[in-house]
Amino acid sequence: MRRPLGVNTWVWTSPLDDASLLRIAERARGIGYELLELPVETPGDWSPELAAERLGGLGMGARVVGAMGEGRDLLDDTFRASTQAYLRHCVDVAVAVGSPTVAGPFSARTGRVWRMDADERAAAIRVLREALRPVAAYAAERGVTLAIEPLNRYETSLINTVTQALDALDPLLGAGGSGVGLALDAYHLNIEERSPASAIRAAGAHLAVVQVCGNDRGPAGPDHTDWSAFFDALDDVGYTGPLTLESFTGDNDTIATAASIWRPLAESQDALARITYDFLTDHQLQRSGRL
Repeated sequence: MRRPLGVNTWVWTSPLDDASLLRIAERARGIGYELLELPVETPGDWSPELAAERLGGLGMGARVVGAMGEGRDLLDDTFRASTQAYLRHCVDVAVAVGSPTVAGPFSARTGRVWRMDADERAAAIRVLREALRPVAAYAAERGVTLAIEPLNRYETSLINTVTQALDALDPLLGAGGSGVGLALDAYHLNIEERSPASAIRAAGAHLAVVQVCGNDRGPAGPDHTDWSAFFDALDDVGYTGPLTLESFTGDNDTIATAASIWRPLAESQDALARITYDFLTDHQLQRSGRL
């Protein structure tokens, strides 16, 4: 099985705009990537219609990701309604660019961490479920899946592992069309899961999005991740969707601070993308016996 390969525009820039989208799309296509992962940081930063046209002209697809920055928090009464409106906007963007998913850590603001006892956690989960329910219904009506991403312990307190995600989202998860699935990122799996491969298997049919990078958020391949076990698990759960590289540029102060990018992760951002593409391509060819 050869899964298509994509790359997030955060590898090169933040925030994305129309001009940088075309420039990055051409660069990514030149490397070989078949789709772009498009962040919606602030609605209106880039045109979904223009993106669809430009990517279509390059023979590329799109996947949409959300950003739970300042002022976005489904657990906070002050920001819940506006965050729900933002997520509905992300769904509309996904429809416009032809993305079947919107992925992200859709619970609290990324970077907000706090302690909870068992009762407080249960209460937070109840709030999250009810906050997600109408957005999930909105997404399902439009054929889009909200892919909820567990984050590492330094970026959130609520959902760090696949087990926690399955527990928290259980009433919202279901067969196709439920509007909710899981997004798993190799970086966070490496930190939080005792066995990333077992976590992928636990996600099972709920796995809707897979993001990859090296264990240090650099290139996939020359790192300590057991990629053979990772791919074995994807095969076992029948995941046929794309693998998208999510890493970040340190050239933007906001994103470098948010993602803790304090040093270069590769010789250049182009090199980061190219090394990952070459590794994932070769690895898949080797697994299929074609290399």
